[in-house]
Amino acid sequence: MPQPCLYDRVGGLVFFEQLAARFYAGVVTDAVLRPMYPADDALAPAVRRLALFLVQYWGGPTTYLEERGHPRLRARHAPYVIGTRERERWLHHMRAAIDASAAGPAERQELHAYMTLAADAMINTETASDPSQGAGL
Repeated sequence: MPQPCLYDRVGGLVFFEQLAARFYAGVVTDAVLRPMYPADDALAPAVRRLALFLVQYWGGPTTYLEERGHPRLRARHAPYVIGTRERERWLHHMRAAIDASAAGPAERQELHAYMTLAADAMINTETASDPSQGAGL
């Protein structure tokens, strides 16, 4: 019998909503990432989009696709300067959010592996980023 998808194994939508909220709680205090969300009201929609994307990716409902179309992660992030510094800060907060979750060890390992690949794929510059320039995800 096949194993249930990760979405089902971690508890569904609520798990991913909590994961995204924990992640953005770190972003809001991060000197590198916070400037990417210049408007205070930009964070709530970002939390929702991240949660829905992860739900869909891990086998849940396709609400993200229905509302926003294909994820096109690289294309959606292309306007923003994402170097290794941004990648490292993003992964720092995402890893902390995963580790603080109720996911089991196998699920955490799957989440960590995917998030690392996703973060690597978003890098779009080889030059050091200038924190005073700001960018957005």
